[in-house]
Amino acid sequence: MGKPKKYYAVARGRNPGIYTSWFGAAGAEAQVRGFAGARYKGFPSLAEARQWMEHQKAAAPSIRKKRSHKKKPGGTVDQCGHAAECPGEAPDADAVIVYTDGGCLGNPGPGGYGAVILDGGERTELAQGYRLTTNNRMELMACIAALEALKDPSRVILHSDSRYVVNGMTKGWARKWRSNNWMRTKKDAAENADLWARLLDLCDFHRVQFVWVRGHAGHEENERCDALATGAAAGDDLVEDQAYVEGRTRIDSGLLDDQD
Repeated sequence: MGKPKKYYAVARGRNPGIYTSWFGAAGAEAQVRGFAGARYKGFPSLAEARQWMEHQKAAAPSIRKKRSHKKKPGGTVDQCGHAAECPGEAPDADAVIVYTDGGCLGNPGPGGYGAVILDGGERTELAQGYRLTTNNRMELMACIAALEALKDPSRVILHSDSRYVVNGMTKGWARKWRSNNWMRTKKDAAENADLWARLLDLCDFHRVQFVWVRGHAGHEENERCDALATGAAAGDDLVEDQAYVEGRTRIDSGLLDDQD
Protein backbone atom coordinates (compact mmCIF):
# COMPACT_ATOMS: atom_id res chain seq x y z
CA MET A 1 0.00 0.00 0.00
CA GLY A 2 2.01 3.06 -1.18
CA LYS A 3 5.63 3.80 -0.36
CA PRO A 4 7.29 1.92 2.52
CA LYS A 5 7.31 3.86 5.81
CA LYS A 6 10.76 4.52 7.31
CA TYR A 7 9.93 7.28 9.79
CA TYR A 8 7.29 7.18 12.52
CA ALA A 9 6.06 10.48 13.92
CA VAL A 10 4.48 10.39 17.39
CA ALA A 11 2.56 13.59 18.12
CA ARG A 12 0.87 12.23 21.24
CA GLY A 13 2.51 9.46 23.24
CA ARG A 14 4.90 8.79 26.09
CA ASN A 15 7.80 10.51 24.32
CA PRO A 16 6.60 12.49 21.26
CA GLY A 17 9.08 12.71 18.43
CA ILE A 18 10.18 11.09 15.18
CA TYR A 19 11.45 7.50 15.25
CA THR A 20 13.27 5.46 12.63
CA SER A 21 11.98 2.11 13.88
CA TRP A 22 8.58 0.83 14.91
CA PHE A 23 9.42 -2.05 17.24
CA GLY A 24 11.79 -2.14 20.23
CA ALA A 25 12.12 -0.19 23.46
CA ALA A 26 13.41 2.82 21.52
CA GLY A 27 10.81 2.49 18.74
CA ALA A 28 7.56 4.33 18.11
CA GLU A 29 5.39 1.37 19.10
CA ALA A 30 6.60 1.55 22.72
CA GLN A 31 5.55 5.21 22.87
CA VAL A 32 1.93 4.66 21.80
CA ARG A 33 0.92 1.19 23.01
CA GLY A 34 -1.63 1.57 25.79
CA PHE A 35 -1.37 5.37 25.69
CA ALA A 36 -4.91 6.79 25.69
CA GLY A 37 -5.41 9.18 22.77
CA ALA A 38 -2.08 8.37 21.11
CA ARG A 39 -1.61 10.02 17.73
CA TYR A 40 1.02 8.82 15.27
CA LYS A 41 1.70 8.14 11.61
CA GLY A 42 4.35 6.57 9.38
CA PHE A 43 6.08 8.39 6.52
CA PRO A 44 8.51 7.48 3.71
CA SER A 45 10.68 10.57 4.33
CA LEU A 46 11.95 12.58 7.29
CA ALA A 47 10.73 15.83 5.71
CA GLU A 48 7.15 14.54 5.55
CA ALA A 49 7.33 13.33 9.15
CA ARG A 50 8.56 16.73 10.33
CA GLN A 51 5.90 18.55 8.33
CA TRP A 52 3.17 16.39 9.87
CA MET A 53 4.54 16.99 13.38
CA GLU A 54 4.50 20.75 12.81
CA HIS A 55 0.92 20.53 11.59
CA GLN A 56 -0.06 18.56 14.71
CA LYS A 57 1.54 21.18 16.97
CA ALA A 58 -0.28 23.99 15.19
CA ALA A 59 -3.61 22.15 15.38
CA ALA A 60 -3.20 21.03 19.01
CA PRO A 61 -5.33 23.81 20.61
CA SER A 62 -8.32 22.90 18.42
CA ILE A 63 -8.18 19.14 18.95
CA ARG A 64 -11.36 18.02 20.68
CA LYS A 65 -10.79 16.60 24.16
CA LYS A 66 -11.56 12.95 24.62
CA ARG A 67 -14.90 12.11 26.15
CA SER A 68 -15.55 9.81 29.05
CA HIS A 69 -15.28 6.10 28.33
CA LYS A 70 -18.95 5.79 29.28
CA LYS A 71 -21.01 4.99 26.19
CA LYS A 72 -24.03 7.12 25.45
CA PRO A 73 -27.37 5.30 25.71
CA GLY A 74 -28.29 3.90 22.32
CA GLY A 75 -24.96 4.92 20.83
CA THR A 76 -23.19 2.93 18.14
CA VAL A 77 -20.38 0.70 19.36
CA ASP A 78 -17.29 2.14 17.68
CA GLN A 79 -14.31 0.91 19.69
CA CYS A 80 -10.78 -0.10 18.95
CA GLY A 81 -9.60 -3.58 19.82
CA HIS A 82 -7.11 -1.93 22.19
CA ALA A 83 -8.52 -1.41 25.67
CA ALA A 84 -7.09 2.11 25.86
CA GLU A 85 -9.11 3.42 22.91
CA CYS A 86 -12.06 5.63 23.77
CA PRO A 87 -15.36 5.07 21.87
CA GLY A 88 -15.99 8.82 21.92
CA GLU A 89 -12.73 9.83 20.25
CA ALA A 90 -13.06 11.99 17.17
CA PRO A 91 -12.39 10.17 13.87
CA ASP A 92 -8.76 10.38 12.70
CA ALA A 93 -8.50 12.18 9.36
CA ASP A 94 -5.36 10.16 8.60
CA ALA A 95 -7.02 6.78 9.20
CA VAL A 96 -7.20 4.05 6.58
CA ILE A 97 -10.88 3.22 5.98
CA VAL A 98 -11.73 -0.46 5.50
CA TYR A 99 -14.98 -2.24 4.64
CA THR A 100 -15.31 -6.01 4.84
CA ASP A 101 -17.82 -8.79 4.26
CA GLY A 102 -17.81 -12.56 4.06
CA GLY A 103 -20.23 -15.41 3.61
CA CYS A 104 -21.00 -18.87 2.28
CA LEU A 105 -23.24 -20.53 -0.26
CA GLY A 106 -24.59 -22.78 2.46
CA ASN A 107 -23.11 -22.83 5.95
CA PRO A 108 -20.79 -24.67 5.81
CA GLY A 109 -20.20 -24.58 2.09
CA PRO A 110 -18.22 -22.73 -0.59
CA GLY A 111 -17.41 -19.31 0.83
CA GLY A 112 -15.64 -16.08 0.10
CA TYR A 113 -14.65 -12.72 1.50
CA GLY A 114 -14.45 -9.22 0.09
CA ALA A 115 -12.72 -6.09 1.36
CA VAL A 116 -12.34 -2.49 0.23
CA ILE A 117 -9.40 -0.44 1.50
CA LEU A 118 -9.46 3.36 1.16
CA ASP A 119 -6.02 4.76 1.95
CA GLY A 120 -5.96 8.45 1.09
CA GLY A 121 -6.62 8.58 -2.64
CA GLU A 122 -5.76 4.92 -3.16
CA ARG A 123 -8.47 2.26 -3.41
CA THR A 124 -7.77 -1.48 -3.15
CA GLU A 125 -10.27 -4.33 -3.46
CA LEU A 126 -9.57 -7.84 -2.16
CA ALA A 127 -11.47 -11.09 -2.62
CA GLN A 128 -10.87 -14.82 -2.27
CA GLY A 129 -13.05 -17.92 -2.40
CA TYR A 130 -12.76 -21.17 -0.41
CA ARG A 131 -14.04 -24.66 -1.20
CA LEU A 132 -15.48 -25.39 2.24
CA THR A 133 -15.80 -22.95 5.13
CA THR A 134 -18.34 -21.04 7.27
CA ASN A 135 -19.91 -17.59 7.31
CA ASN A 136 -18.08 -16.54 10.48
CA ARG A 137 -14.70 -17.68 9.18
CA MET A 138 -15.16 -15.63 6.02
CA GLU A 139 -16.16 -12.55 8.03
CA LEU A 140 -12.97 -12.92 10.05
CA MET A 141 -10.84 -13.62 6.96
CA ALA A 142 -12.10 -10.42 5.31
CA CYS A 143 -10.76 -8.39 8.24
CA ILE A 144 -7.50 -10.34 8.34
CA ALA A 145 -6.85 -9.98 4.60
CA ALA A 146 -7.47 -6.23 4.71
CA LEU A 147 -5.20 -5.63 7.70
CA GLU A 148 -2.47 -7.89 6.30
CA ALA A 149 -2.47 -5.77 3.15
CA LEU A 150 -1.30 -2.78 5.22
CA LYS A 151 2.41 -3.40 5.58
CA ASP A 152 3.12 -0.50 7.94
CA PRO A 153 1.48 0.21 11.31
CA SER A 154 -1.67 2.18 10.53
CA ARG A 155 -4.65 3.83 12.16
CA VAL A 156 -7.59 1.87 10.73
CA ILE A 157 -11.35 2.28 10.93
CA LEU A 158 -12.77 -1.10 9.93
CA HIS A 159 -16.47 -1.50 9.05
CA SER A 160 -18.13 -4.91 9.23
CA ASP A 161 -21.75 -6.06 9.20
CA SER A 162 -20.82 -9.04 11.38
CA ARG A 163 -21.90 -8.73 15.02
CA TYR A 164 -19.75 -11.82 15.64
CA VAL A 165 -16.60 -9.96 14.58
CA VAL A 166 -17.39 -6.51 15.96
CA ASN A 167 -18.62 -7.73 19.33
CA GLY A 168 -15.76 -10.20 19.60
CA MET A 169 -13.30 -7.32 19.38
CA THR A 170 -15.08 -4.36 20.99
CA LYS A 171 -16.44 -6.32 23.95
CA GLY A 172 -13.09 -7.99 24.61
CA TRP A 173 -14.33 -11.53 24.05
CA ALA A 174 -11.50 -12.56 21.73
CA ARG A 175 -8.80 -11.29 24.08
CA LYS A 176 -10.45 -13.09 26.96
CA TRP A 177 -10.56 -16.35 24.96
CA ARG A 178 -6.89 -15.97 24.13
CA SER A 179 -5.96 -15.36 27.76
CA ASN A 180 -7.95 -18.50 28.68
CA ASN A 181 -5.99 -20.63 26.18
CA TRP A 182 -8.83 -20.34 23.65
CA MET A 183 -11.52 -21.69 25.95
CA ARG A 184 -14.87 -19.87 25.76
CA THR A 185 -16.04 -21.52 28.98
CA LYS A 186 -14.43 -24.07 31.26
CA LYS A 187 -15.80 -26.84 29.03
CA ASP A 188 -16.26 -25.26 25.59
CA ALA A 189 -13.47 -24.24 23.25
CA ALA A 190 -13.75 -20.95 21.36
CA GLU A 191 -14.65 -21.41 17.70
CA ASN A 192 -12.27 -20.23 14.96
CA ALA A 193 -9.40 -19.71 17.39
CA ASP A 194 -6.85 -19.80 14.54
CA LEU A 195 -8.43 -16.77 12.87
CA TRP A 196 -9.11 -14.85 16.08
CA ALA A 197 -5.43 -15.27 16.95
CA ARG A 198 -4.37 -13.80 13.60
CA LEU A 199 -6.80 -10.90 13.94
CA LEU A 200 -5.62 -10.07 17.46
CA ASP A 201 -2.00 -10.09 16.34
CA LEU A 202 -2.87 -7.67 13.54
CA CYS A 203 -4.70 -5.41 15.99
CA ASP A 204 -1.57 -5.36 18.13
CA PHE A 205 0.38 -4.20 15.06
CA HIS A 206 -2.19 -1.70 13.77
CA ARG A 207 -4.52 0.56 15.75
CA VAL A 208 -7.93 -0.65 14.68
CA GLN A 209 -11.36 0.75 15.44
CA PHE A 210 -14.21 -1.68 14.65
CA VAL A 211 -17.53 -0.23 13.51
CA TRP A 212 -20.69 -2.26 12.90
CA VAL A 213 -22.76 -1.40 9.83
CA ARG A 214 -26.12 -2.89 8.90
CA GLY A 215 -25.76 -5.33 6.01
CA HIS A 216 -27.89 -5.17 2.85
CA ALA A 217 -29.08 -1.68 3.78
CA GLY A 218 -27.86 0.14 0.69
CA HIS A 219 -24.43 1.16 2.00
CA GLU A 220 -22.34 1.45 -1.17
CA GLU A 221 -19.05 0.01 0.10
CA ASN A 222 -20.73 -2.71 2.18
CA GLU A 223 -22.73 -3.76 -0.88
CA ARG A 224 -19.51 -3.80 -2.91
CA CYS A 225 -17.85 -6.09 -0.36
CA ASP A 226 -20.89 -8.38 -0.43
CA ALA A 227 -20.63 -8.60 -4.22
CA LEU A 228 -16.90 -9.35 -4.01
CA ALA A 229 -17.47 -12.08 -1.42
CA THR A 230 -20.37 -13.67 -3.29
CA GLY A 231 -18.48 -13.60 -6.56
CA ALA A 232 -15.42 -15.16 -4.96
CA ALA A 233 -17.49 -17.96 -3.37
CA ALA A 234 -19.10 -18.75 -6.73
CA GLY A 235 -15.84 -18.55 -8.68
CA ASP A 236 -13.50 -21.22 -9.96
CA ASP A 237 -10.38 -20.02 -8.13
CA LEU A 238 -11.27 -21.62 -4.79
CA VAL A 239 -8.63 -22.51 -2.23
CA GLU A 240 -8.75 -24.77 0.81
CA ASP A 241 -9.60 -23.44 4.25
CA GLN A 242 -7.07 -25.88 5.66
CA ALA A 243 -7.68 -25.27 9.36
CA TYR A 244 -11.44 -25.70 8.94
CA VAL A 245 -11.08 -28.85 6.85
CA GLU A 246 -8.68 -30.37 9.37
CA GLY A 247 -11.09 -29.50 12.18
CA ARG A 248 -13.98 -31.13 10.33
CA THR A 249 -11.86 -34.23 9.77
CA ARG A 250 -11.22 -34.52 13.50
CA ILE A 251 -14.94 -34.04 14.20
CA ASP A 252 -15.90 -36.71 11.65
CA SER A 253 -13.37 -39.03 13.26
CA GLY A 254 -15.09 -38.56 16.61
CA LEU A 255 -12.11 -36.78 18.18
CA LEU A 256 -13.94 -33.49 18.80
CA ASP A 257 -17.44 -32.23 19.32
CA ASP A 258 -18.76 -30.10 16.46
CA GLN A 259 -18.29 -26.48 17.50
CA ASP A 260 -19.67 -24.82 14.36
